[in-house]
Amino acid sequence: MIVRILQIFGALGMFLYGMKLMTEGIQKAAGNRMKNVLDFMTINRFTAVLTGFLVTATIQSSSATTVMVVSLVNAGLFNLQQAIGVILGANIGTTLTGWIIAIIGFQFDIAAIALPAMAVATPLLFISKWGKQNTGEILFGFGLLFLGLSLMKNSVPDINSHPEILEFLRNYTDLGFATFIIFVLVGTIVTMIVQASSAAMAVTLTMAYYGWIDFSTAACLVLGENIGTTITAYLASLNTNVTARRAARAHTLFNVIGVIWVAALFHPFLSLIEYVIPGNLGDTSLLPPRLALFHTLFNVFNTILFIPFVKPFSRLVAFLVKPRKNEDLARYRLVYTATGPRQAPEINILKAELEIKKMAELLEEMFPATAKAVLSSSRETREIAAGVEASEEHLAIMYEEISQFLVHCSRENISTRNLEKLNLLIRICNETASIGDCCKKLAVCAMVKADKKIDFDKQGMEEIKTYAGMVKKFLAFNREHLGLRMAASQLMEAEAMENAIDNSRDILRKASQKRLKTGHAHVKTEILFIDILRHIEHVGDHSFEISRALYKMNSSPQPPASAPLPVQV
Repeated sequence: MIVRILQIFGALGMFLYGMKLMTEGIQKAAGNRMKNVLDFMTINRFTAVLTGFLVTATIQSSSATTVMVVSLVNAGLFNLQQAIGVILGANIGTTLTGWIIAIIGFQFDIAAIALPAMAVATPLLFISKWGKQNTGEILFGFGLLFLGLSLMKNSVPDINSHPEILEFLRNYTDLGFATFIIFVLVGTIVTMIVQASSAAMAVTLTMAYYGWIDFSTAACLVLGENIGTTITAYLASLNTNVTARRAARAHTLFNVIGVIWVAALFHPFLSLIEYVIPGNLGDTSLLPPRLALFHTLFNVFNTILFIPFVKPFSRLVAFLVKPRKNEDLARYRLVYTATGPRQAPEINILKAELEIKKMAELLEEMFPATAKAVLSSSRETREIAAGVEASEEHLAIMYEEISQFLVHCSRENISTRNLEKLNLLIRICNETASIGDCCKKLAVCAMVKADKKIDFDKQGMEEIKTYAGMVKKFLAFNREHLGLRMAASQLMEAEAMENAIDNSRDILRKASQKRLKTGHAHVKTEILFIDILRHIEHVGDHSFEISRALYKMNSSPQPPASAPLPVQV
């Protein structure tokens, strides 16, 4: 008996690993298109639901989708209503796995499908020059998944040879509503333990197919699995901000409310399934497709029920999930989730690019503010400088969080190309933080100007304004190209901006030195003027390093002859 149990768990482990391998392969293959997906899902609640469905149906993991949504909400890229829409769609998308198992897993010789798929996948995995490793992972994972399911089927003892199993289960199948509660809880607990509703669904379908449990009992387990699958998003949200925690709790609340209304209509709902898929009740081969249909209709009806009430539902979740005591709602957090299914490197890279773009957007506000502080009156300078200092502190927190995220991602088993991308993102993040430090130094110069009552003449003010405008244009240029392909001509454009900034600095510095020699300017004024030029010029230097890294990350590896190679990090 112990050996049989170990065989079942071993087969389940093979199923889980096959699902993981196939999911990661699909994520890698689709990772580069994720930006378009994210843009589409933010249009309205219906596109959010559709996107959640398509992403989950593609990557075959609602847990991966919901974890990604929670992390993006935590980063401020989605609001709660958009996240709820995606989660609703993800719940429908995950039902596709049940159909695949029900149709292929129990209607065909699975080993006849699994082994050829793994045979085709093997050369794709090991012959790197073909560049088909992602396809190999998908096929090999597919083969392992169904081979595990085949072994699970063969390991389950025949109910006719072991009637004591049925007798044991019958002790809990005639308790009325208590039976419903018991098996919903069992489905919930099992799914929470394995953190994969697909695996729990496979076990449920197998037990139903071999007559261990009847249709109603299996349906209760499926309902519990819908609740249990929310544990992954819950764990992912533990160290996140209040909005991300609300998104995770919305996922749980959505499924719990769905189970409650199905409990009230349980037997009519089962009758509907039996009407759609008619047949002899004693024919256990009908149970897998019936359970797959039950799973799908439950999530479809639940989504239809919730879509009109997304706004009030989000307000309810906000009411139920309060900010923690002394929680700083503005505190930036980017948590790397090591629990549950891990996201593919391409998705993590996309996520990091989106976060760094937020840093760039903050810089586009900070730098003009520092220039304004330099050119303003004393009272206004102090107010602006205080705001710049606060923004720089926030930028430093972003830098720390994003850098830690990238370092964690780089520790995964990833390709050399993806590791290079992560290293370049770390470089871009570092250069962006350095620009923030330059802005802080400019704010200090502005305060010195105010405290010592130093005034620049009209010409000096205009020179600083023009020079700062050149750098502001460079910052906007890089922000626009974050996450996009940077062509060779665009890198040359960046180099031209950097050269123009350096040339202007040299001209302005010589003019300042000339004023000092002729005695037409005060020494303190010109020293401060040169310091301001130096910090502005450093912003240009860091901006060009960002352009070089963007070129190497998003374009072909060979830059134009006139531009130096990006620095390897």
